[in-house]
Amino acid sequence: MKTVWKKISDKYNLRRIPINIKRSVLIIGFLISFIILFLIILIFKDLPSPSKLSSYEIPQTTKIYDRNGNLLYEIYVEQNRTLVKLSDIPLYLRQATVAIEDKDFYKHQGIDPVGGILRAFKETIYHRKLQGGSTITQQLMKTALLTPERTLIRKIKEIILAFWAEKIYSKDQILEMYFNQVPYGGTAWGIEAASQTYFGKSVKDVTLAEAALLAGLPAAPTIYSPYGAHPEYTTMRQENVLTRMVEDGYITQEEKQKALAEKLQFKPPKTDIKAPHFVMYVKEKLVEKYGEKIVSHGGLRVTTTLDLNLSEKAQEVVKTEVEKLKNLKVGNGAVLITRPPTGEILAMIGSKDYFATDSGNFNVTTSKRQPGSAIKPINYAIGIETKKVTAATTFLDTPTCFQVAGQKPYCPVNYDGKFHGPVQLRFALGNSFNIPAVKMMALNGVETMIATASAMGITTFKDPKNYGLSLTLGGGEVTMMDMAVAFGVFSNGGVRKDLVSILKIEDAKGKVLEEYNDPNFVKDINEPINYPSSILISGPRILSNETTFIISHILLDNNARAQMFGESSYLVVPRHAVSVKTGTTDDKRDNWTIGYTPNFLVAVWVGNNDNSAMHPTLTSGTTGAALIWNKIMSELLKKQPDLWPKQPQGIIGAQICSLSGKAPPNPDPNSSDRGCATRYEYFIKDTVPKETENLKQMVTVDKTSQKLASPEQKENTEVKEHQIISDMFGNYCIDCPHEGNEPVTNIKL
Repeated sequence: MKTVWKKISDKYNLRRIPINIKRSVLIIGFLISFIILFLIILIFKDLPSPSKLSSYEIPQTTKIYDRNGNLLYEIYVEQNRTLVKLSDIPLYLRQATVAIEDKDFYKHQGIDPVGGILRAFKETIYHRKLQGGSTITQQLMKTALLTPERTLIRKIKEIILAFWAEKIYSKDQILEMYFNQVPYGGTAWGIEAASQTYFGKSVKDVTLAEAALLAGLPAAPTIYSPYGAHPEYTTMRQENVLTRMVEDGYITQEEKQKALAEKLQFKPPKTDIKAPHFVMYVKEKLVEKYGEKIVSHGGLRVTTTLDLNLSEKAQEVVKTEVEKLKNLKVGNGAVLITRPPTGEILAMIGSKDYFATDSGNFNVTTSKRQPGSAIKPINYAIGIETKKVTAATTFLDTPTCFQVAGQKPYCPVNYDGKFHGPVQLRFALGNSFNIPAVKMMALNGVETMIATASAMGITTFKDPKNYGLSLTLGGGEVTMMDMAVAFGVFSNGGVRKDLVSILKIEDAKGKVLEEYNDPNFVKDINEPINYPSSILISGPRILSNETTFIISHILLDNNARAQMFGESSYLVVPRHAVSVKTGTTDDKRDNWTIGYTPNFLVAVWVGNNDNSAMHPTLTSGTTGAALIWNKIMSELLKKQPDLWPKQPQGIIGAQICSLSGKAPPNPDPNSSDRGCATRYEYFIKDTVPKETENLKQMVTVDKTSQKLASPEQKENTEVKEHQIISDMFGNYCIDCPHEGNEPVTNIKL
């Protein structure tokens, strides 16, 4: 041995290597060996045997409750599951499953080292997701023998077990066990249960179209389920399966098109579920965190934020009022009720009837829709926050075109088709005039609007290049959930509180897995609730308390909106101050009303699932969403005290000129004549107008029309004294003739 070592040492000159380097190499070698040994022990510790695949654990029911302990839904696996032989499963269903889940199933040895592992490595490294790349055998191991946790160790165990199982079982045996083991959504574990659940027939009788749908479910049963919150995903997945079958040569393009044309007849889901849209939303959240098997088998006890009594009342209002709106071509409605200071979802009504055949399980509260003017408060809040404007700033609501180089001029019009002349911000927002809002957007910039809206909770606004000035009129899609978070910022004095749906989760042994605690939490929302503690509202501060106070005050000011909505609209809740904003898209496809107090927020939408237009006579504030909103908010506040927004120390009030928004010419606050008609307004301390009103100016007018001459007009003009009021983009002559068309202001951006 010494002779051999001597030869090696002489050959490679090992004797010349310093002793400290030799020691380092030995230490490193020892550490590597230790790590490898540790990993081997960790991986093989508690590693189950694939021979256990034929044995089943006794599943326990997961129960979902409302905040008061009322049972909403039981998630369980029925004990009389029917096992089927592979020969009883139609060939095209087997082919569909292989095509979408593991195209090389009959070629690999349990793992796909080229395609699968590389895809898994890519997901792990680049997207930081431990998923992707699982073969059918790996999926079977994961579902039947392993926990759903997403860790590298579990992934390695999955690979080892898959390779091991392939040595024990044939490919057809593995595929048969896969069909009998994996979850297909809800209580449907195994392909026979899935076929009976969704189509009310044995798996041997399913068509190609039905087979494609079933084959697509195991990848994400909760998401792709036709009973879930996104039935549109079901159709997309089915088409994806059929496309893969064409690519792999199992079916022809003609067979694919025929299958897609087949109208699937789903068996009505079981109706032993309360607040179904909310329950399905919560189930999705549970599956995301704990996995399908734990949720369906684990016996979890889930206490949610929902108030069942409130939810059922809201559901009844939506169903009744949408039915009355048939003559206005309104087919659906949705409601979201939250507590802004805690983020709790108190009710989620995703449609007029979850069990209706016309996509009733479609959840509008989580779907993208255009908000119309309901987005305007964010735009004006930016202007106030950055002190570009105040609630008294004058905007000229006159014909205006915005010109961006290389684009068609953008010339917005108002909801009523009229122009309203000089209007201060309070009344521009209250009456929801469009032209002042677009001017405000031009001052703020699209990038700033998107950045602030995103910070407030709007997750759907992405690249500013995709939007223009019309964003402030609702030209970008949002979800009702996001709008509730964003308006919650106003309710919370500038702090964003993300929505929560779960208060507590316990496992089958009563161990608390997670629990939501908030100092402003109140269990019984039916009892009177005083102001929440603003200093205890946790979350990022997005806007100042002063800005949100001004916006909230404008939105509760019935006088500020009376010009467009009247003094007795459905935006008024008797004996309660409620800040509220409506929104209707130009094409009448979406109609919103969103309102809040310091403790509660109610968002309502009406429209059609297929995005078809409603009747042109539908009017914000008097028909549509506003009536539903009023009934629900009135019920919610019935026992609640009247809570106005608290005035921050940084807010002061001052008398200003009613027409111009500037300081009165007579500074004496006690004088009976201030030099102009005045009104009271709130300001952030250092933004009270200092410039006094002086309307008389020498201006150039057209000799013929006596209207203000445009800057480009050089002939047929004269200079005269007139009463002029201005905004940041132009002038308006108060005492000039206003018959006929007003001159258009062209603004180059």
